[in-house]
Amino acid sequence: MSGRLERSENRYYAIERLAQLQKEIVHLTQGMVIQRARVEKYRREDLASARDTYSELQRTRQHLCQSISEAQPLLMETEEYRTAAVAEKLRTGLSGFDLMSNTYKPVYDTLSAFASTFPVNETTNAAVVGRLMNNIRLGYYPTDPENISLILRGIHFPEGIVTNLLDPCCGCGKALRQIAEGNGCYTYGVELDENRAEEAQTRLHRVGFGSFFHSTVSREAFHLMFLNPPYLSVLNESGGRARHEKRFLIESLPCLTYGGLLAYVIPYYRLTPDICRILMDNFEDISVWRFTDKEFQRFKQVAVFGVRKHREIEPPDTFALEQCAVRPASIPSLTELPEGRYALPPVSLEVHTFRGEKFNQKELEQQLRRSGSFTQMMARSELDNGAKRPLLPLSISQIGLIGGSGMINGLIECDTPHIIKGRIIKVKRLETEEKFSARGKHMGSEVRETISNKMIFNVLTPNGFKALT
Repeated sequence: MSGRLERSENRYYAIERLAQLQKEIVHLTQGMVIQRARVEKYRREDLASARDTYSELQRTRQHLCQSISEAQPLLMETEEYRTAAVAEKLRTGLSGFDLMSNTYKPVYDTLSAFASTFPVNETTNAAVVGRLMNNIRLGYYPTDPENISLILRGIHFPEGIVTNLLDPCCGCGKALRQIAEGNGCYTYGVELDENRAEEAQTRLHRVGFGSFFHSTVSREAFHLMFLNPPYLSVLNESGGRARHEKRFLIESLPCLTYGGLLAYVIPYYRLTPDICRILMDNFEDISVWRFTDKEFQRFKQVAVFGVRKHREIEPPDTFALEQCAVRPASIPSLTELPEGRYALPPVSLEVHTFRGEKFNQKELEQQLRRSGSFTQMMARSELDNGAKRPLLPLSISQIGLIGGSGMINGLIECDTPHIIKGRIIKVKRLETEEKFSARGKHMGSEVRETISNKMIFNVLTPNGFKALT
């Protein structure tokens, strides 16, 4: 299982967005100072304007808190953990700050200093990019076997049922193979990188080559979906934001059957409100478990488990789940996950369609073998070669049609063997019709030519030649 870094000339979204947020935070902080001064001025001259300006001041603070909140996971992504921790404290403090206070200078100085620590200058940028590339080993970091074992321990597989397992970005297939081995599973994976996809074919039953987003996979056909998507967002060629942990979750969840289990591996700080909303709307019995200390310190990863459900009329609250991104120390370790905590549904499911974006010879062989097309072709061939006998005796007209078409030309094996050849000839006839008037007077003759078909069978028998018409 792998996450992949998709990049376009090393233009990382996190760094470029932090540069934008840096300017926003400084601008909004300056705006708060200016608006507070205006409120003080209008209090003495125009109370209505003072109230309006105070409302603007409240909105500015709200936007400033939002900018700081957005910066926090991006700082975590760029491994600026100390600055990210400061962001949370600043947001909390700013939310409770008395807007009518006269001590705005310390607030301004603190927020300006905070923004200045963002990794956006050329020197810091290069250092951050280097760390990111080292950590993800050129865009690929598989889930380690120890944590896979802990995830596996929490899953109960039904007896006597072949369960379907899906990994939408399977890498070399090691993680899914480890989960499936010895548990009566059929494994399906999709991998963008062709070399890793070819390696995955040696471990998984079915592998689709190319992007999962352009693959065709049966809906509601899988008991378990193991999803460890790319987390590092970048800017693509069109300038749009490419953050795939959300897109993978949205587009892959229809493949999971209702009652099926999702195992979603992401950094804890990516449990943003939008991700939590998707999880709470589509899954129940959700729990979050952090990886073991060494891996968690390195990648900040957690495993989110959830059982797929039908959407409810009233959207459930996401606050408790969002707190995992704010208080990672409160997340229990995977070592505490109870054995058999989640049971896969004990129902048989059929994967009717599984086709990757790119042509894959081995997968094509699998599809043809499963489709039964060759069996049908061979059955037709045997039927063509075998003896054909009508279910009922043929009528005279049917014999004529068969004979005229040449279908019974040749040797006839019977008690008296003979050779028969049929043909159709056209016969012209002239018919004369006398015409009379209403008073019986002869008006002349009308000659018409008619053409009809005549069937002739030439039969060569041991006793001689015969022509049948």
